Amino acid sequence: MKFKKIREIMLLLLVMTIAFPSLHAKASTNSLVEFARSYEGTPYKFGGNTPETGFDCSGFIVYVFNHFNISLPRTSEGQFNYGVPVDASDLQPGDLLFFRDTYKPGISHAGIYLGNNEFISAENETRGVAKAKLFSHPYWEPRFAGAKRMIGSASAPAEPSLPKITFEDITPDHLAYNAILKLSGNGIINGFPNNQFKPEETITRGQAAAMLNRVLKLNPTNEVNFKDVDKKHQFAAHIAAMNEADILRGYEDGRFGLEDKLTRTQLAVIIDRAFNLHKKVDDRVYISSLYVDIPPTYWAIDSINALKQLDKTGVFQTPSYEFTKIVTRAEFAAAVYSAIDVN
Repeated sequence: MKFKKIREIMLLLLVMTIAFPSLHAKASTNSLVEFARSYEGTPYKFGGNTPETGFDCSGFIVYVFNHFNISLPRTSEGQFNYGVPVDASDLQPGDLLFFRDTYKPGISHAGIYLGNNEFISAENETRGVAKAKLFSHPYWEPRFAGAKRMIGSASAPAEPSLPKITFEDITPDHLAYNAILKLSGNGIINGFPNNQFKPEETITRGQAAAMLNRVLKLNPTNEVNFKDVDKKHQFAAHIAAMNEADILRGYEDGRFGLEDKLTRTQLAVIIDRAFNLHKKVDDRVYISSLYVDIPPTYWAIDSINALKQLDKTGVFQTPSYEFTKIVTRAEFAAAVYSAIDVN
């Protein structure tokens, strides 16, 4: 009954937000706070980002803010780089609070300020999503590192609008829709004639090298030197750069595998190498596999787990990873988009 009542209040506040535009900032903040409070008692799960699986601290924040169309990085450390700094004396409901040195050095925990010296966060396995005092609390006050305001401030950074590019074969309900529009709009992954993206087409190693280097913009020190890559090939410089950077290396037989298809294991590894994904997630994610088909001893488990935890599209939020499957263009776009968002 308690949860039902809170959700009814939340819906009423959302209606008020629409009905009274002049109160938009305040109503949006109140609605966000009530929405967050409605998940009090949800179990804690490291790497979790839905009510069904449970939440960790940053996953809870991403879930709440996503509901209000505000996209944030997946980790508390990444979230700390967003928004407008707020002095402790000027805290308002809806502000994000950050804490350092909880289980590792640096920013490692975050919560949502509720007002009256209280905040809510996905705290731990014992308490789950729970409220706590900020100041005067013997654990949280000494670890308080600062606050950021994401909404209700004229100086808060706006979510960048998507490029005005559409494809006939991609609709807004596709999980990789935002990723595809953003990357194609920035010239990282291109479409095909007749306004087609072909999301289920596969990706070759040569194409992957080119698209990654369009993001990284690395210049090779030497010309490409693989038996199967001509020095005048359109991807030659990209391939040489990715090989020199140890992101996408050639084979021992002297080939690069220009036309070889990219597997999902290879995808996770090269995205990790390119953007240091495993350094952006909580170390505890490596205690066990986040996929039922990836054993804890699998050589690429760190990269695969990091990709799932930092995924902002939902493409990789599946029970199995299917690590031998060939990567599609949509999956590649989702992985790069998520990596850029947290980088």
